[in-house]
Amino acid sequence: MNLKTLLIAALMGLGFSQAALADRVQLDKVVATVNDGVVLQSEVNKVISRVKQQAKEQNTQLPSDNTLRIQAIDRLVDQSLLLQLAERMGLEISDAQLDQTLANIASEQGATIADLRKSIEATGESFKAYREEIRQEITISQVRRANVDRRIYINPQEIANLQTILEQQTGQSEEYDIGHILVKVPSKASPEELEDARERANKVIEFLNDGKDFKRIAIASSSGAKALDGGQLGWMGINEMPSLFAEAVKGKKKDDIIGPLRSGAGFHILKVQDIRGRQVVETTEVRSRHILIKPSIILSEEKARSMLAGFVKDLRAGNADFAELAKEHSEDPGSALKGGEYDWTDPTTYVPAFRDTLLSLDKNEISEPFRSTFGWHIVQLLDKRIADKTDFAKKNRAHGILYNRKFQEESLRWMNEMREQANIDVFPTE
Repeated sequence: MNLKTLLIAALMGLGFSQAALADRVQLDKVVATVNDGVVLQSEVNKVISRVKQQAKEQNTQLPSDNTLRIQAIDRLVDQSLLLQLAERMGLEISDAQLDQTLANIASEQGATIADLRKSIEATGESFKAYREEIRQEITISQVRRANVDRRIYINPQEIANLQTILEQQTGQSEEYDIGHILVKVPSKASPEELEDARERANKVIEFLNDGKDFKRIAIASSSGAKALDGGQLGWMGINEMPSLFAEAVKGKKKDDIIGPLRSGAGFHILKVQDIRGRQVVETTEVRSRHILIKPSIILSEEKARSMLAGFVKDLRAGNADFAELAKEHSEDPGSALKGGEYDWTDPTTYVPAFRDTLLSLDKNEISEPFRSTFGWHIVQLLDKRIADKTDFAKKNRAHGILYNRKFQEESLRWMNEMREQANIDVFPTE
């Protein structure tokens, strides 16, 4: 091949390279700048493509392509601002955290990460790129929450007001099966007669709290109109009850004994025999105590475990006192001085190893030594109960509604402030 041929070939190659480069530049041209970052046309195209695909699957009508382009650029500008802020904050999502999120996504679909990978790659997309998109989404979510949370304040009165509104909306469906006993008081009763009636009412309550049959006591003791029916008033809503009863019954639980309530007729005693139309939230609570030993350079893992095994042996033989051992040896500053004891607690708030060990025990049973993220433990289950968390759940619901409402409002304000402080240029289409 002569020099001329080589020159022509080189020039042709250069021409092809320039043409290919021009094509790539055309595909990935900058459509917006965000501070030192850029938004590329290919990114815009990807967002629009996904929106169109989703609309097709859901049979949704879309606006014009130009409107979609504006919306896509808007989203990508916000994304760029948030990722830049994450970088300034030093916020990074580790591979372990990312893998856990992917495992959760797969689990929600009844699959594994391997299954998720296959489904992503079956669409023609790169699983590696998908992973990085999820990493970005987690990063953006954490940046937004970290910066918006500090702008949100919810005072207790707001929660109480919303709880009242929610109860008014849902409380109409609540009905109570009420048992009623009246200890009658004469209309012109002397102080002695009044005190005697009060004592009799308190005695009735004492019998009921001891588990005596309500109907039997009502038949024997009540002066109410339904005495011979065992004091059974039947099912009633709050608005159907006398106001004295309604105020006392509201928010009570099944089997609660209420009273004595004073009226012109005498002293009333109520029993909430059942409730319907109310969402009751119950949870298991445990009372426990534990001893924590933390391994160190001086104290090996095996030595820590062996030390606790010795405690267990002595405790089961009755040769040691749990509280004294905890005070002397436990390295949990929150419980050691109290003999290792924790008050009534929802066990799901504990780390998994502690929770699972505790829930596997019978009352007063002491566990074998076990390892958690904090160190080596032994734990004793002191008691277990079912707690009514309905009021707590209602309060949480009201707080959640207020938080979500304020988060949306503050998030929008904060993002607008971010945009106002940023250098953003969006280039017109050709």
